[in-house]
Order: sequence, then C-alpha cells, then structure tokens
Amino acid sequence: MQVTETLKEGLKRGYTMTLSAKELDDKVMDKLKEAQPDIEMKGFRKGKVPLPLLKKQFGERVMGEAMQEAVDGAMNAHFEETGEQPAARPDVKMTNEDWKPGEDVELDMSYEALPDIPEVDLSKIKVERLVAKAADKDIKEALENLAKTAQDFKDRKKGTKSKDGDQVVMDFVGRVGGEAFDGGSAEDYPLVLGSNSFIPGFEEQLVGVKAGEEKVAKVKFPDDYQAPNLAGQDAEFTCTIKAVKEPVAAEINDALAEKYGAENLDALKEQIGERLESEYTGAARAVMKRGILDELDKLVSFELPPSMVKAEADSIAHQLWHDENPDVEGHDHPEIEPTEEHTKLAERRVRLGLLLAELGKKAEVDVTDAEMTQAVMEQARQYPGQEREFFEFVQQNPQMGQQLRAPIFEEKVIDHIAGQAKVTEKEVTKAKLEKAVEALDE
Repeated sequence: MQVTETLKEGLKRGYTMTLSAKELDDKVMDKLKEAQPDIEMKGFRKGKVPLPLLKKQFGERVMGEAMQEAVDGAMNAHFEETGEQPAARPDVKMTNEDWKPGEDVELDMSYEALPDIPEVDLSKIKVERLVAKAADKDIKEALENLAKTAQDFKDRKKGTKSKDGDQVVMDFVGRVGGEAFDGGSAEDYPLVLGSNSFIPGFEEQLVGVKAGEEKVAKVKFPDDYQAPNLAGQDAEFTCTIKAVKEPVAAEINDALAEKYGAENLDALKEQIGERLESEYTGAARAVMKRGILDELDKLVSFELPPSMVKAEADSIAHQLWHDENPDVEGHDHPEIEPTEEHTKLAERRVRLGLLLAELGKKAEVDVTDAEMTQAVMEQARQYPGQEREFFEFVQQNPQMGQQLRAPIFEEKVIDHIAGQAKVTEKEVTKAKLEKAVEALDE
C-alpha cells in the first residue's frame, strides 16, 4: 500500500493511502485459499471447490475484511517505521466513495501523535512525608464516637413527652377498614423515633406521647408496598405506649470493647490507635502524592494532543456541572462548555498522565494478576449477591479492566518516584494533617 504524508503540524498528522486493485484482489484470493480446505459446495468434494468459483460466490463477502486487514497492516507498518504512537485510534476515511470492484482504493488517515516525553531527573524532586501519631485525645474522641454509635436507652422521667430520637416501647394493632390484618400487631415493640423504619408518617405522630398513653396513628400504605393487599390502603394503628426512653451513650468499658470484637478496653484502644494511624498514613500519602505531582509539573513541559485536552476538559466541566446540579441524574441537559480554568486543569492532568505512563514504562512498572484480582474483589463487594456476574463483566469488558488497572499502576509509579526523590519526614499533629488534606481541594 502506498502511503503519502499530507500533514505534519505539531502533533497532527495526515496521510493518503492507496490500496491498489491488485493488492486487494491478492488479499481476497489469499483469504479464499485459506478457507478453501473447509468449504463444501454441491458438485464438489470438500476442499476441492475451484478458487474462481469461490471468488464469484464469496468474493464480495470477504472484500471488506480483506480491505480492513490491508489498512490495519499499513497503519501498523507506518507506526513501526516512524516510531510514533497515536493518541487515539486514527481516523480513516475512504475518499473515492463511488469505488467499484477492480479499482484502486483511496483513503485518508489522520491522527494526533503522542509527544516525545523529556527525560526527568527524579532526584531533583523534594517533598515532605507528613507523619502523625494517634494521640491519647484522638483515641478518646474515637472511643466516645463508638459509644454514641452503640447507644443505650434509659427511661425518661415519668410524664415526659417523647422527642425525635427517643425510643418508644409500645403495643400496637394495625387495622384496615376496621379489621386487623396479618403482621400489623406487636407487643413491647421498641421504636426509635426518626429511624424511618415504619410507614411514612407513622413515627412523626408518636412524637409528644407519654408512657401510659394510647395514641391512634393514621397512615396510608405506599402504592408500591410489598404486600399487595395493603398497598395504597388507609390504615389506623392503635398504639399503647409503655415507656418513653432517651438515648444515652454506652459506657466506655470492657463491655463496649466486646461489642466491637475486642478482648477488653485496652485492646480496643490499641485497635483504634492502629486504625487511626493507618488513616493518617493514607492521608499523608495523598498529600505527598500531590507534592510529587506539583514538582513534576514544574519540571516538564511538552506539547499536548489537543483532542486529549479537549476530552479531559469536557469531562471535568461535565462532572463539576453535575456536582452543582445533583438532582439531574441523566445527561438530558444543555451542552456544557468548559471554561479556561477547566482547560488549564485538563492540560495538567493530560501532561502528568502521559509523564507517569512514560516513567512507569521505563521503570518496567507492572500490575500483577494478584493485584488485579484484589482490585476486582474489592469492587465486587459493592454488588452483594452479584459478585460472580461482576467478575464475568470485567473479563468480558477490557475497558473496565483498564479502569481498575490504571489507579494501581499510577500508585506504583508514585512509589517508584518517591524512591528516587528526596523525601523528608515531618511529624505533625492530626489537626495539621487534616488542614493539609483540606488544602488538596483548593
């Protein structure tokens, strides 16, 4: 195939490609010869159908496939010869639209080449790794939060009215049309007001009740209620209030520790300390990673493929628009034009993405099968009961696999860079670490 350059401007490339009629015909015949041994046709033994007859019968059918193989072969040869890599799949268009069999095929190919990435001396990068220890007050605060989560309830003073958040212990009987229905009655039922565990509108009517009082709550079952005989029906619940209890934090003792699987309170404190320091380490890594990326951004500058920048800017603008309009779930909204700020951020992301990919390639950074399996398992946990289906989905969709692989690869490249850079540790308080993390969003 003849390839002629028509455009070389920055990273933009353009070529005309001519596939001669003879080349195409030869490829068609090669494909027919390859298939000939397995073809049966009336009047001929298997594998003995003459090629001219096969061409007449199947020539047009294999023409498109042969043409595609010729184009792909020419593109691969071109990229191997030039050493260029396209930023996206090249755009190939047939220019002689009135083409007929027996004529040459004229094509236009255009693409944006990936830029040459300059060498980077990673030893010039200087960053801090923040180190925060779990202070006694931090562990105490975490314990108090656990105690609130594991709250108990104690009786309010006799005659006190219930409030939102209180626990009401009651007997109740539910009726529809004056008749009690199955599953609509209970005794000594503990209901936390505001928990939204009952039919909409039920709990609100029990705010202000007192122990010993009888209250009739009138509600309507939702139209999509799980029991068809009750869906959309008006109902009355006669509630006999036995106790009104206020929430109190659980005591911080060995009993609380046992609720959370620890042997005793000291063991729970140790676990909390380890968990907090693990969280601090993760936060500190995020701060260090931003520092590394900022340093890299200062060290390198190269031309970027315009299409990659535009796609990233559009994605940023679209995501931010949805963040500001959370009620709009679909994409039925006006076209969103990226701002100059969006484009600037997109340029940074594309530049750093290309640089990290190049650094990872040179360092032979790889994502292992074990790491991928772990990533898929973690993602699958978000779909309880459908883990197998999710695994199959990932296997059948290479793009999904790449989405899971990309962040693992990036983190391993960051580790590689940190190993070459000058990293100094700085001990800080939890508050200063939190402030550094908050600054990442600015």
